[in-house]
Amino acid sequence: MPDRNQKKPTACLALADGTVFYGKGFGATGQAEAELCFNTAMTGYQEIMTDPSYAGQIVTFTFPHIGNTGVNVEDDETAEPVAAGMVVKWDPTEPSNWRATENLTAWLTAKGRIGIGGIDTRRLTRAIRQQGAPHVALAHDPEGNFDVEALVAAARGFKGLVGLDLAKDVTCAQSYHWNEMRWAWPEGYKPQEAPRHKVVALDYGAKRNILRCLASAGCDVTVLPATATSEEVLAHNPDGVFLSNGPGDPAATGTYAVPMIQDILNKTDLPVFGICLGHQMLALALGAKTIKMNHGHHGANHPVKDHETGKVEITSMNHGFAVDSQTLPDGVRETHTSLFDGSNCGIRMTDRPVFSVQHHPEASPGPQDSFYLFERFAEAMEARKG
Repeated sequence: MPDRNQKKPTACLALADGTVFYGKGFGATGQAEAELCFNTAMTGYQEIMTDPSYAGQIVTFTFPHIGNTGVNVEDDETAEPVAAGMVVKWDPTEPSNWRATENLTAWLTAKGRIGIGGIDTRRLTRAIRQQGAPHVALAHDPEGNFDVEALVAAARGFKGLVGLDLAKDVTCAQSYHWNEMRWAWPEGYKPQEAPRHKVVALDYGAKRNILRCLASAGCDVTVLPATATSEEVLAHNPDGVFLSNGPGDPAATGTYAVPMIQDILNKTDLPVFGICLGHQMLALALGAKTIKMNHGHHGANHPVKDHETGKVEITSMNHGFAVDSQTLPDGVRETHTSLFDGSNCGIRMTDRPVFSVQHHPEASPGPQDSFYLFERFAEAMEARKG
């Protein structure tokens, strides 16, 4: 006999291969189609959901305690959540943290993002690792009415991230100035009042904490849209150029970003620093190629080796594409690699202060082993002035 006490599922996750997971919905109601990835970070679900690099993706959180620190306006990486939804093992808990101003479920509801709990996230993560990041449809209906065949068809109809330029969807509409530094006790976010370097940051989906790290390294930052031209960049007379993180296929974004970067490199000797998508943009501009990864790197515990110092850093990562190190041209050196799979995590030009990394030295969430890269950028600008 059926269990009369068993509650009807209120959310459904359908994979393109026909696999279906049922669970308890929370947050907004409705339906979303996206690529499914998993993130292994133990903290920072709010930063992850608001990271523009997650555009076009639904995130499976492998850490089961989601919701326990609540949410607050200070931890948003951009104004609104960008990830299409979230998958968790246990229902979100009530917040137990002095910084919380709202609970996760209410926040997701207000922001129009769907969540599903009660999922075997270990099984789901194994499937992603073995089969690659699947296309999925996630639905939340409080009445529990689901057309499973239609959801599977919607998952199969999702076009995927290959060939998709998402930077134009998450970039700023117009330029703006940034001077807020990293959070510090007890003042919180303080302004940079004595900047030493003028930096133009190209916004392919920039996280706020990256901009804060630039400010903390002594930079006066002007942020320009992803489609800015080299003339628009150089009109600000910068001491250095920064290429931000972002979502989507780097080859697609590169149709307009690569010529701009090449023009900057050809016309000036400015230091250039890139992170994540910015790393991939720089590599493409230098003549390398990028590839789609099986399931990508998403987490705050990724070991990366710096081949120039021999040190191993524990880093935060979020990318589904990577630079193909076999295609790096002469004059470009591989500086960092992942100790998980050997994939490229950093490059630099051998004769100029032009470098980039695949991992996130600002963390948020994650360890801060790689913050020295912002200082290296500042030192390169100081040396150029000298």
